[in-house]
Amino acid sequence: MKLTHAQEAMAAAIEDQWLAAAVETDPAAREAAESGLRDAYRLAGAAQPERVYWFGSPRAGAAAVALLSGAAEPGPDAPAWHIEAHAELRRQGWTPGESAGPSLRRRVRTEPWAAARTAAVQALGTDGWAQLSAAAGRRSWGLVMDRVAGRLRLRLGEDLAADLPGEAARAVRMAVLDAIYGLHDGAWLCTFEAADRLRPQARLMAGLTGLAGVARHGGWWWAHERVAVLTERPGLLARDNVGRLHRGEGAAMEFPDGYGLWAWRGMPIPAGLAAELPSLTVDRIQREQNAEIRRVMLEHFGYERYLREAGARRLGSDETGTLWRLDLPGDEPLVMVEVVNSTPEPDGTSRVYWLRVPPTTRSAREGVAWTFGLTAEEYQPLVQT
Repeated sequence: MKLTHAQEAMAAAIEDQWLAAAVETDPAAREAAESGLRDAYRLAGAAQPERVYWFGSPRAGAAAVALLSGAAEPGPDAPAWHIEAHAELRRQGWTPGESAGPSLRRRVRTEPWAAARTAAVQALGTDGWAQLSAAAGRRSWGLVMDRVAGRLRLRLGEDLAADLPGEAARAVRMAVLDAIYGLHDGAWLCTFEAADRLRPQARLMAGLTGLAGVARHGGWWWAHERVAVLTERPGLLARDNVGRLHRGEGAAMEFPDGYGLWAWRGMPIPAGLAAELPSLTVDRIQREQNAEIRRVMLEHFGYERYLREAGARRLGSDETGTLWRLDLPGDEPLVMVEVVNSTPEPDGTSRVYWLRVPPTTRSAREGVAWTFGLTAEEYQPLVQT
């Protein structure tokens, strides 16, 4: 099957709807989310859970799942959020020793996805499925799973390792790996809904309606034989103009129970670093051992300011700009081209741009050419703009 332009447009419109749901920050519609959860159990051929628990963030949800799976209860020296997750579980009716039972993630999510994909390929053909996946899935996967859900999973694992002792951290991190992504599952559900519109007789969404119900109305969740755990959506989600998690001050993603993820241009950073950013110094940046965190610091501090205050060497100038170099401990040298925009601003000033180029760059011209994917000899602009 080959999709028409109208069909591709229809698929893209469905993807837009799921993208909106994946970044929704309103409180979860709990009744609707629970209805979706129960449909997911029913469609998987599993008995309904005896209890459904709600928590304010994936961190608290993962901690609850660990407790329900037999992890030790938090002691008096445990972090306040871990103690609160335990208390909330008790408030919702859990008694120590009550077990969640085996995980049903494979039955509830993995197997229905695999079955739906097989049916979609049969209905649309390999080429048709590939074309549809590009029309209704490529954007959402990058924007949602890569730039939001994946970053949250990464930061959550690191925060748990830092906050909890070894065995407790391991139990909660294992629970994180078993999560079903709720609203973020829209990144792949959109493709199946579009396929269902194209081939309604194949009923491609029939086994996925429960998962879709939770994705439209709730956050990350866990499916176990005896109990299910649902969590809230984030109440705040800040991204930059290309969809990366980003916020200069405060958490870029924040949940109702206070858990937050700080991020700078897509990179999750520790909350302590976020508090440091407004008062960074050259000395503090130079003492940072983690190269990725140092790059975040450099971007926040400003390359121009850092080069000036740290004593960068001027390697030379030509008609394209000026080349600067500064050695960084434990990292590749910082080499940048200072370029002056030849088109004046309305006030008559000329804007200066800084382009980071490979450490092997030998001239400003070579560096500017590299940004266009050209060699210095190939770079022959007719007009400078």
